[in-house]
Amino acid sequence: MPELLDLTIVMPCLNEAETLATCIKKAQAGIAHAGVRGEVLIADNGSTDGSIEIAESLGARVERVQAKGYGNALRGGIEAAYGRWIIMGDSDDSYDFSNISGFVEKLKAGHDLVMGCRLPSGGGTIAKGAMPWKNRWIGNPILSFIGRLFFRTPIHDFHCGLRGFSAEAYRRMDLKTTGMEFASEMVMKATLKGLNVAEVPITLHPDGRSRPPHLKPWRDGWRHLRFMLIYSPKWLFLVPGLFLTVAGLAGVALTFSGPRVLGKITLDLGTLIMASMTAVLGYQLVAQAFYAKVFAVGEGLLPNDKHFAGLFRHWNLEKGCITGLVASLAGATILAIAVWKWGAVNFGDLPTAENLRRIVLGATLTTLGLQTIFSSFHLSVLGLKTTGRRPPSLE
Repeated sequence: MPELLDLTIVMPCLNEAETLATCIKKAQAGIAHAGVRGEVLIADNGSTDGSIEIAESLGARVERVQAKGYGNALRGGIEAAYGRWIIMGDSDDSYDFSNISGFVEKLKAGHDLVMGCRLPSGGGTIAKGAMPWKNRWIGNPILSFIGRLFFRTPIHDFHCGLRGFSAEAYRRMDLKTTGMEFASEMVMKATLKGLNVAEVPITLHPDGRSRPPHLKPWRDGWRHLRFMLIYSPKWLFLVPGLFLTVAGLAGVALTFSGPRVLGKITLDLGTLIMASMTAVLGYQLVAQAFYAKVFAVGEGLLPNDKHFAGLFRHWNLEKGCITGLVASLAGATILAIAVWKWGAVNFGDLPTAENLRRIVLGATLTTLGLQTIFSSFHLSVLGLKTTGRRPPSLE
């Protein structure tokens, strides 16, 4: 049984011979300065440039990780760590591992996740030439703002690679990803699971390597944004869905009885039809939000929350079917009136606008009603014990 330590500094490595020795020496100095028992662990992802030999010659422990990818390398290193606290950071000499006392102090104080902050908004510093302008002024600020908005995290620098956390908190996060999204998932899961999160201002230094970094700003920025959207059914589906549903129904209500003149604009049949389509699309997005949430909670991708669980305590398959049936019958009744009006003239010509309004409203209500019925069944299917457990919200 290996001796348990206070701290492990984990660095992912793939052919980092140029900077690895500097990073290891700084990390060892940082451990000594923080006054803790620690180790430096290199999570090597298949280096062929002598990185492994450099690490071992300096007394660092090397964990060879076969599965490729940034997240896989970090996961392998973290799971092999002997420390009860873990600090992770890149091995390109952009982070100063000799100055980790702020992280250690926060971890000692009981924080579960301690993020470094490179951005001035959180007290950090970006040295000249350390970050491309598009990352500094566009990518990182925008993605960090979206992260704070979606997940209500206090973190200013959502994607800072230098961060510390306890081994116990890492287990609670139950991270799933294996690529660049690993870092984003850590912050998102920590916030969603209610862990104690803190931030430490740091300085980002220029990359010490002569070759280009592995990071591809536009591609990886999109990957992070896509991942945040996937992990937030509220913002991906629910918010736009509710907006479109309300706007669409308002448009139907406004134009059903006849043309509406707003200044120089006349809203008539075209507006009614577009409003109907908007309401149906919005309602479908709302349903998708619930599908995604139930599935994610059931699979452990997202934690359950009291508001979502409370909704399902008051809404079930039977209530959904009854509500949908009422809306469908109302729509069918309006459609029947339209057919009756048509029959009254021996199925000949009718004033187009008058009957078309009935048809649009009837079709809209019927469609929304049927969607409600089948969506209720869909949610019930997702809640079945197909994997030995079911979402807490449906129990």
